[in-house]
Amino acid sequence: MKASIDTRDYLAFQTFLQEACGILLGDGKEYLVASRLNGLMVELKVGSLGGLLKRLKAPGQRGLRARVIDAMTTNETFWFRDPGHFRMLQEQILPELDQKAGGVVRVWSAACSSGQEPYTLSMAVQDYWKKSPGRRNRGVEILATDISSRVLDEARQGIYCGLSINRGLDAQQQQRYFIPRENNSCLEVKSEIRQRVRFREFNLNGNYASLGRFDIIFCRNVLIYFSSDLKKKIVERMAQSLNPGGYLFLGSTESLTQITDRFEMQMVGGAIAYRLKSN
Repeated sequence: MKASIDTRDYLAFQTFLQEACGILLGDGKEYLVASRLNGLMVELKVGSLGGLLKRLKAPGQRGLRARVIDAMTTNETFWFRDPGHFRMLQEQILPELDQKAGGVVRVWSAACSSGQEPYTLSMAVQDYWKKSPGRRNRGVEILATDISSRVLDEARQGIYCGLSINRGLDAQQQQRYFIPRENNSCLEVKSEIRQRVRFREFNLNGNYASLGRFDIIFCRNVLIYFSSDLKKKIVERMAQSLNPGGYLFLGSTESLTQITDRFEMQMVGGAIAYRLKSN
């Protein structure tokens, strides 16, 4: 890509990205676009952002659209991120749900990236069951979604190497939840953890009807990338997807202030979750 991006092309790309996946790309982020798309554009032999946009508008470019969205999506994640959320899950929410009649407890990990969050949720469930064997009267199903097919492929494999092993995991957890692979340079998530998690490609700006209802939704460090209007739409759709009294978890720097009044904030040990209010 050429060193400078034409202002008109940048504005057009902002519109494309917001319409395609809801991400609001701010002004002055030309350097970010250039760095993230450079490899793809070299591969395609496209010399400018305008040229790439022209390709994207051509028929039959669904694969290219997906690759561009994937390149522009932030996939920063690690194990047991915001550990207070998982303690709250084990100490308050799962015991509460176990007291209710019903079928399988359903959890949604929205924008799950390469799988660390949904697998961490499954690990937290596993530990809760081991500490409270008498309460194991409801199963748990975790739906993990992301817009990127590439990171979902990585997540389904459940194999992690290098830095991704160490971020958030201590040696005891590595031994408890993983199987060594590749001469101990990589770790594979154990089947007992993986069996609870199902991965699916999904755009948060899409139709939620096919997802079903949930008891708990984790949508952490995601809303910050969307416009105010889209944040409200997504949270409203999530509220409609929750069972009565269901819980929504956001990132530690996010809140529902000025977004919705359909939830009440609950705090346990400094961790915050939002519980759907009764009608």
